[in-house]
Amino acid sequence: MTGSEPTASTADPAQQAVPGPPEILYRRFGAAADLLVRYAGWLAGPGTVRGLLGPREVPRLWERHLLNSVAVAELVPPDARIVDIGSGAGLPGLAMACVRPDLRVDLVESLLRRTDFLTEVVTSLNLTDRVRVIRGRAEHIAVRDTVGSAQFVTARAVAPLDRLVRWSFPLLRPGGSLLAVKGTSAEDELAEHRQFLTRMRAEVMGVIECGAGLVDPPTRVVHLVRR
Repeated sequence: MTGSEPTASTADPAQQAVPGPPEILYRRFGAAADLLVRYAGWLAGPGTVRGLLGPREVPRLWERHLLNSVAVAELVPPDARIVDIGSGAGLPGLAMACVRPDLRVDLVESLLRRTDFLTEVVTSLNLTDRVRVIRGRAEHIAVRDTVGSAQFVTARAVAPLDRLVRWSFPLLRPGGSLLAVKGTSAEDELAEHRQFLTRMRAEVMGVIECGAGLVDPPTRVVHLVRR
């Protein structure tokens, strides 16, 4: 930190108004956890000021948002390419990139104030070599090396399952996976949209619980494969 007064656009607000990280974080991710702690500072500081995270969410930032997001990384093999749609403040995609230096992640978000925030955070965390911020709606993305090439699409609290499939499948290579964080609604959504998923040639791999020992309750993810 220099002697100059930091601003919202240039400061690295690590630890700013953030509850201390749980011990399990360093036991699970080692030195990579430091990057997630810095990202937590951005969420609790500028992210709250700019309305990307509600002030009441700060005390439960780790359990409800960050650990819930990094748990999804358990489902992703090494060196994967991920497109995170409706990324918002960067969850789960940016959180996953913090603890998995092998991942390449595109953060897709339509709102300018959110993409501005994401761009600042990615730059501050020195992740620009493997994390891109793309402004646009998932269904309108026209980035040549994103469409039809992703191994995984992730989404958290974005839209019902049928819309997620419509938006994500064009971005996936054949055999690629949609990992949709759905919580307690997972089974109900699968049942509601079963016929649609069949028409879309989506193979239902099931509802997977991940993050055991890291977050309680575990993160629940609907896993669909594009066939």
